Amino acid sequence: MKGAVSLLKQIEFERGTARNIRVHVLPTEQFKTFAISVYIGSPLNEAHVSSTALIPFVLRRGSRSYPETKQFRERLDDLYGAGFGFDIYKRGDYQMVQFRMDVIQDEFVSSSTSLLKQAMQFLGEAITAPAIEEGHLVSKYVESEKATIQKRLEAIINDKIRYAAERCIEEMCKEEPYRLHPLGRIQDLAALEAESVTARYKEWLRTSPIDIYVVGNTTLDAILPLVERYFQGEQGTASDYSARPDWRRVSQVKEVVERLEVNQGKLNMGLRVNTSYVDKSYPAALMYNGILGGYPHSKLFTNVREKASLAYYASSRLDGHKGILTIQSGIEIANFEKAVSIIKEQLKAMEEGQISDTELKQTKAMITGHLRELQDSAFELIAFDFNNILSGAKRTVPSLVEAVTAVNTSAIRAMADEVKLDTIYFLRDQKGDM
Repeated sequence: MKGAVSLLKQIEFERGTARNIRVHVLPTEQFKTFAISVYIGSPLNEAHVSSTALIPFVLRRGSRSYPETKQFRERLDDLYGAGFGFDIYKRGDYQMVQFRMDVIQDEFVSSSTSLLKQAMQFLGEAITAPAIEEGHLVSKYVESEKATIQKRLEAIINDKIRYAAERCIEEMCKEEPYRLHPLGRIQDLAALEAESVTARYKEWLRTSPIDIYVVGNTTLDAILPLVERYFQGEQGTASDYSARPDWRRVSQVKEVVERLEVNQGKLNMGLRVNTSYVDKSYPAALMYNGILGGYPHSKLFTNVREKASLAYYASSRLDGHKGILTIQSGIEIANFEKAVSIIKEQLKAMEEGQISDTELKQTKAMITGHLRELQDSAFELIAFDFNNILSGAKRTVPSLVEAVTAVNTSAIRAMADEVKLDTIYFLRDQKGDM
């Protein structure tokens, strides 16, 4: 296994700063396109979560040079069909906005002006020089995108699997920013107007850490002047992400039952792991989650779904930036107590170190295989490196592969001793007693 680890590439980003923006460049000829990502993060906050979520939706509608959405999108076609998009998500207690752009590398096209330069100009303007009317963001774009976000939030309510997952987190983290959805809250949208969103947009750019990544056949020296030129105005703090997970001890397991018009019960559990990406024990946490419910060979899938036939689906998910593990399952409503009991049995088995060699080997193979595959994707390499920026860790793909490979049953058992069940959430029908 050591030999396999040594075959992994050592990825070295070049790093610098321009306009208070951290810039990370990976010079490589591996890919045929330039991959560009911009991360802008701010603490999850009830007062700003909805207005911050609205910002990238409005920014995608037009820039100063291309104020009409049709022009804006046609410009991407002019750049040989360049891709442009964004994601909003939470990492720990931060609300992250990530803009992405990919464009063909210059050597593969005949263009009088560098496509990379044009892409950086397009992206820089999209983020820092948006379409403006009467001193604020365009009102019709703000109103239209409010409706877009409302539809997305309503879609979560209609998707009972996602709804139950969100509600479990809300109940578990009632006193923590992590309870907030990164898209904000429906009840906030009506009050958002172009002027207030513009004020939040300016504050967001001015006070948030900003990281720009470029992967492709270029250098840091080539990218820094482009950032300096095209990312305008006052923005960025070039500061580290300072908020660290707030470890909480579980004094009593919360049990929440919610009734809606559903035919199938959704049983979700929230557990405190109290280990984050930066911690030495993180590889053991990855293995714990993988063996418990991360894969089709895991205990939850095998014992709850396959052997006991108690669940339509059963899995677990680890948020390594928050130190929380969640279990999701779909069950017959009458099977609630049986399902809770057998899931607790799997947690107990983890505590007792009841882990087979097959479970250990297959989980290591799944995790390390995924890590190796990261090196085939420019955007995955970017995401992996940004995890270090966000957490303050100094991990590499080879070092994490090696650490996961070294995890043994006793390390997983020690991790299991730290994992505490916090919340049991059950979404059921409106009939019957409970």
